[in-house]
Amino acid sequence: MQSSVSDWNKFNVAARLTVMAGRIPDQIALASPLGSAKQGVNRPYKTVTFTQLELNTSSIAAGLQKLGIRPGMRIVMLVPFGADFITLVFALLKIEAVIVLVDPGMGRRNLLSCIQATEPDGFIAIPMAHAIRAVLRRRFPKARFNVTVGPTLGVFPQPSLKQLLGTPPSLFEPPATTRDSQAAIIFTTGSTGPPKGVLYTHHTFNSQVDAIAEHYGILPGGKDLSGFPLFGLFNAAMGTTTVIPDMDPTRPADVDPPRLLDAIEKWKINQAFGSPALWTAVSRFAQTEGRKIPHLQRILSAGAPVSPDVLEAMRGLLPAGALMHTPYGATEALPIASIDSQQVLSETAALTRQGAGTCVGSHFAGIQWKVIAIDDGPLATLDRIQELPVGKIGELMVTGDVVTRQYVTRTDQNAFHKVLDGERVWHRLGDVGYLDGQDRFWYCGRKAHRVTTDNGQLFTEQCEAIFNQHPSIYRSALVGVGHKDHQTPVIIVEPLPQFRPKDSVAQDKLLTELRTLGKQHALTQQIERFLVYPRQLPTDIRHNSKIFREQLVPWATKQLQRVDQLSSQRK
Repeated sequence: MQSSVSDWNKFNVAARLTVMAGRIPDQIALASPLGSAKQGVNRPYKTVTFTQLELNTSSIAAGLQKLGIRPGMRIVMLVPFGADFITLVFALLKIEAVIVLVDPGMGRRNLLSCIQATEPDGFIAIPMAHAIRAVLRRRFPKARFNVTVGPTLGVFPQPSLKQLLGTPPSLFEPPATTRDSQAAIIFTTGSTGPPKGVLYTHHTFNSQVDAIAEHYGILPGGKDLSGFPLFGLFNAAMGTTTVIPDMDPTRPADVDPPRLLDAIEKWKINQAFGSPALWTAVSRFAQTEGRKIPHLQRILSAGAPVSPDVLEAMRGLLPAGALMHTPYGATEALPIASIDSQQVLSETAALTRQGAGTCVGSHFAGIQWKVIAIDDGPLATLDRIQELPVGKIGELMVTGDVVTRQYVTRTDQNAFHKVLDGERVWHRLGDVGYLDGQDRFWYCGRKAHRVTTDNGQLFTEQCEAIFNQHPSIYRSALVGVGHKDHQTPVIIVEPLPQFRPKDSVAQDKLLTELRTLGKQHALTQQIERFLVYPRQLPTDIRHNSKIFREQLVPWATKQLQRVDQLSSQRK
């Protein structure tokens, strides 16, 4: 057993929690809001220390082992983000179960298909999820190990989370974790195709924690307001207090800013993680109300490029020396690169507005990257690629310890995204852009979203930046209509609410202004077709920031047909 415990301490990412519990036993690990948001900074919180979190996770781990869950078994987690979620994830990691994490916001059909594809051995879920599982149990024939989080009402499977917490933590037996022991299957959002299950190992998670802590200088003792569930897990491993925000993490754009600002003030939060949509809402509210954010020193925002306007607004709200960082990566490879607000505002924002793309910064230590010629087919080995010179737009590929090695669902996609290089695996991100003279990557859009016209290729991030400069426009989306090799480029705009056209005359005026704006730039001169979207543009489920252009193409096609028919009738 001694060898097993030694291996567990060395390789299992949950051992980091054990270390932190020994180092900072009385520090609060988790704080969850209670009462009403109307109480503001006086709102009470339920707290758990690092010692309590360590004991709770060991109790649950022992209970799960007693239930029969063994290393390598796949357990689906369908529990809202919060203290229970974080506690359960660490318990599952401790026993080396493979945690299946799926965004509930991806829709019922995708959700069920993703879960079914993993062939789960069990579910840890809220009662409603168990009710659905029971009705559809034929789709999950191996799911024998099930735990209810919440009231069982005598109907749902036993044991409950409450019962597991009653297991003596001393009964937990650490398994012999190895460097490559499987830890989780995390699904992509499906923003450019069906969601894929990405296999994480314990080494992947350990490498991510090391990279983030080292790059951003995160030391034990800080306090983080975590608007993204995965970062709440990193916090516990880094000795950072996680304050659970009062929000729906699947809908960051709908956040209620006062609730976040009150939590930041009450807890003197020095770090926060949230999507660009979240910080857009917070910055607007704080500016309108004249409210400052005096304690925050470090903000991390990921999922999509952060608008320079938001960075500028946040700079005016934060204390001197505070920075907003934009880490860049993907579910399959995270983190890859980072850039801070000072660099953006002083060096790259002006170029972005002119259509240069969005600079995502320099790569993390341990990451290697290449920009290669765009290819929609598989590239099995490194000798098949064509590396491009500085300044030339191509697709990005990366390798390093945080880069995952395979998909375990939709395995056909491994051939299109993974490139073998001896023992190393390179990942093709599906992002297009170029490297500059400082070895920084400039993101120009998704490979799947490029528009191929008779006059060459157009890239979303470059073209949209031009039209986003119009004072009436909140954001825009470039899509291609027609045959994939001879597309008609179309710009679909979402005006700011106060500038949304109220009649056809106002809309025609806006479209004329946009067309004139496009003619002033070489990148967008050929774009002739413009449409106003009748509501908010559809965005991804995880960050509410990436535009779902696939959903816009059918709509744009119908709209252009209707416009052309009306134009023909007038003639």
